[in-house]
Amino acid sequence: VQLQASGGGLVQTGGSLRLTCQVSGRTFSSYAMGWFRQAPGKEREIVTTISRDGSNTYYAESVKGRFTISRDNTKGTVYLQMNSLKTEDTAVYFCAATIRGSYVSISAGLSDYWGQGTQVTVSS
Repeated sequence: VQLQASGGGLVQTGGSLRLTCQVSGRTFSSYAMGWFRQAPGKEREIVTTISRDGSNTYYAESVKGRFTISRDNTKGTVYLQMNSLKTEDTAVYFCAATIRGSYVSISAGLSDYWGQGTQVTVSS
């Protein structure tokens, strides 16, 4: 199983970015998915997760109302739409997948697979 994250970049405060995670190797709909991030000098933290069929989601308080996770099971892709970006959103963003767990367990970092990360930098 391979996870390829893309879409990061440099954006000004208040701007938007959409991250994409392409998953290959097995049936995508078998995975609950999540996005994590890690800022310099800080521990990795959960951003958002989504259930296998997309009907359930979880968001960290810090991103609620600004970020939206979605998935397209026909394309094997999960998206993270990030709006109203803040400087504190600057981090490397990772996508993660679990085949054994759920969108709840993956929010605790219990993931089976990880992508390589994409850098998001928000400037003031």
